[in-house]
Amino acid sequence: QVQLVESGGGLVQPGGSLRLSCAASGSTFRFYVMGWYRQAPGKQRELVAAVTSDDSKNYAEFVKGRFTISRDNAKNTVYLQMNSLKPEDTAVYYCRARGTIVNYWGQGTQVTVSS
Repeated sequence: QVQLVESGGGLVQPGGSLRLSCAASGSTFRFYVMGWYRQAPGKQRELVAAVTSDDSKNYAEFVKGRFTISRDNAKNTVYLQMNSLKPEDTAVYYCRARGTIVNYWGQGTQVTVSS
C-alpha cells in the first residue's frame, strides 16, 4: 500500500507561481510512474504531467513551457513547479503513483488562480 500526500496548493494571482509536492510512503516509490492530474469543477480529471522511473517526462499541451515535473527518489517525493499560472489552471490537483498492476491517488490539493 502506498499513501500519497499532496501539499503546496493555494490562492495565487495570474502570472504567479506555485510548487506542489507529493510525498509517498513505502520503499517502492522509485519504481512507479508518478503523475499530476487536475480536475476543475464540472470537468473530467485530466493528466497534467508525468515522470517515469527513469526520469522520462511528458506534459499536457496546455502546460508545456509553464510547468515542470520532477522527482526525488531519495525523498520519495514528486514535485510540480507551476509558473505563469492562468485562471484556467484553477482545479484540484491530484498525485498518482502508477505501477504495473496497481495505482494510487492522493487526496488532492486546491489551486486557485484569481486576482
